[in-house]
Amino acid sequence: MLTLPVYNVSGAQVGTFEVDENVLGGKVRRRLMQQAVVMYEANLRQGTVKTKTRAEVNGSTKKPFRQKGTGNARAGSRKSPIWRGGGVAFGPHPRDYHYSMPKKARKAALKSALLSKILDNEAILLDQLQIDPPKTKQVAQILQNLKITRTCLLALDGGSRNVWLAARNIPHLKSKPAAEVSAYDLLKQQHLVITTGALEGLIRSFKGEQAEETVNG
Repeated sequence: MLTLPVYNVSGAQVGTFEVDENVLGGKVRRRLMQQAVVMYEANLRQGTVKTKTRAEVNGSTKKPFRQKGTGNARAGSRKSPIWRGGGVAFGPHPRDYHYSMPKKARKAALKSALLSKILDNEAILLDQLQIDPPKTKQVAQILQNLKITRTCLLALDGGSRNVWLAARNIPHLKSKPAAEVSAYDLLKQQHLVITTGALEGLIRSFKGEQAEETVNG
């Protein structure tokens, strides 16, 4: 069992929270996390880069000069790739970089990413996080109380719209519902701030999947 300290918004420890590392896969699978990061970044690529071939370049198809007797190399078109202003040989063309990992592999990568944050002491657990009205300076003060100065992922539980509104203007801070967090989100940010309710929800979902796999075994 892993024991995590629980803090309040003032940065004071108010308790502890135990996490069974076996629910998170038992070990950090670095190669699987690397595959997940490559997949998510590949899916972000637009693939709209385009170069023109010699068939698409606008220009005359007339032979520039006669074949023999000029001392120049033979040339049949000004649109040749070896001529300035000509087409591009083997250049990039629009393509789709999207691909997908199996669902179980993505979930295992998420578990490993969460476990790595916990083992590296980069996960900060809050007892609760409520802001009313939504003020950016309140979230900034909470981050200062928690001594977070680098990039951070704020994993929210249900009913946290005010927190999302207050956090969206802070540079290097990304807020997202805990149920939608991916391995890429965890690994891209240096720190993870998550409430006990959000973490309990994730753990319940992991346990439910394990129980379903056991039944379907």
